[in-house]
Amino acid sequence: MFWKNKGAKNKSTQRGGLPPMPADVYLARVPGKRIDWKRTFFLTLGLALFAAVYFSPPWPDAIDPLGKHFELSREGKAAVALFLFAATWWVFEVVPIGITSIAIGILQALFLIRDARVAFTDFMDPSVWFIFGSLVIGMVFTKTGLTQRMAYKMLVLVGERTSMIYLGCFAMTAFLTLIMAHTAVAAAVFPLLMAIYGLYDDEQRPSRFGKGLFIGMAFTAGAGSIVTLLGAARGAVAIGFFKDMAGREISFFELSYYMLPIGWLMVFLIWLFFLIAFKPERSTIPGLRERASALYTKLGPITRKEIIAILIVGLVITALGLRSFVPFLMPLEKSALILLATLIFFAFNILTIKDLEEIPWNIVLLFGGAMSIGFCLWQTGAANWLAVNWLLLFKNASWFVFVMGVAFFVLIMTNFIMNVAAIAISLPVALVIAPYLGVAPEVILFASLATAGMPFLFLIGAAPNAIAYESRQFSSGEFFRAGIPASLILMIILGLFVWLVWPMMGMPVLAPK
Repeated sequence: MFWKNKGAKNKSTQRGGLPPMPADVYLARVPGKRIDWKRTFFLTLGLALFAAVYFSPPWPDAIDPLGKHFELSREGKAAVALFLFAATWWVFEVVPIGITSIAIGILQALFLIRDARVAFTDFMDPSVWFIFGSLVIGMVFTKTGLTQRMAYKMLVLVGERTSMIYLGCFAMTAFLTLIMAHTAVAAAVFPLLMAIYGLYDDEQRPSRFGKGLFIGMAFTAGAGSIVTLLGAARGAVAIGFFKDMAGREISFFELSYYMLPIGWLMVFLIWLFFLIAFKPERSTIPGLRERASALYTKLGPITRKEIIAILIVGLVITALGLRSFVPFLMPLEKSALILLATLIFFAFNILTIKDLEEIPWNIVLLFGGAMSIGFCLWQTGAANWLAVNWLLLFKNASWFVFVMGVAFFVLIMTNFIMNVAAIAISLPVALVIAPYLGVAPEVILFASLATAGMPFLFLIGAAPNAIAYESRQFSSGEFFRAGIPASLILMIILGLFVWLVWPMMGMPVLAPK
């Protein structure tokens, strides 16, 4: 507390020798900061889960149907402990998500789970740099004015109804993932959505419409990315892996034939889901079409910097798309290609040092930590141990339950580790068990690819999730809560396709006897 004197003179002293309080003096209390008990609880819970698993006695081996033992080493058990710790802190956001990622590296080093050099080197993995390059592309679109130009044009087309704005944004996002990586799509679409939302709320305060717009963008980027091999690297890698194990090659068009119906059905259902779960506060934005048209006209003719940006991004996207078809481009690392665009942006003064300082490093750190925990689970053998134990639960189940069990495991794992890694971990075990149940390998592959492309629970599950988070419209907890019913919808639709639709389309689901 403190005294504030407004100028009166002190009178006689009170008993005890203390001066009396002047009549015009008041006591002001400095409000004490209340303890955030919820944050403290989940912060402690994450540490407690880590300690409980780390210091627990050794866990039994996992044994596959061929009798092979998968030991859970001390390091593997510690990786599981780290997995639970990271999940708790990320979901409840007890500290910034980038700081949780740093904690992942720290705990690996302090508890000797992996060598510190290895644990922290994962933060510089090429995939992390790909995300960095994608964020830079989004920044360029914003700075040059391309996002405003695209946003205003789209709003003129879709009109003033917020439900149609949802649909227009989601459909555009999904369509772009047919021809380019979903990370690059999210980075390009994100500033466009920010411009659109700016017309909904000038101050860009969190709202139901904002949450639905950005979380929906992340979800539809995932749904669209499963349709072609160009949407993400997971498809090409999984097909190559499947060829080695099953002895059959899946063509580009065969994959799209089976995945297009489920991918676009999920886009439509995601739109309906967000119309219900995140119903916009306003059904229309009166005068939006006229305002968007006027703002588009005000932008004037396209500028030189906009043209250069379009050319650079267009060439990079073309090169990334052709990597799957042109032999001499195949060895080129996708991260190097997208970072080349970053280099050119600075060379042409489209970006400056000030722009570099505005990179959302919280998101970059988030994916650095995601790579670190993913490699930790993989390299310590914890992921294989988890996969064998999970899939053995279904060794005596029906073929349908087994396929759905495999898909569900991939869905959970892809929310924490690279979706390619989740498939690589689960497919070998699943394809070993499949003959015992008379299950065809194709249905396992396609079901796994469907769930691997749609990690709706955690921000680290896919780059579009983290990019959407940068809007500051939602917390990681809100994203998780939205992801639970969305994941349930995905599993129901996948079950329908596995049981009925894909067999009608000609996909083998039972192995020939």
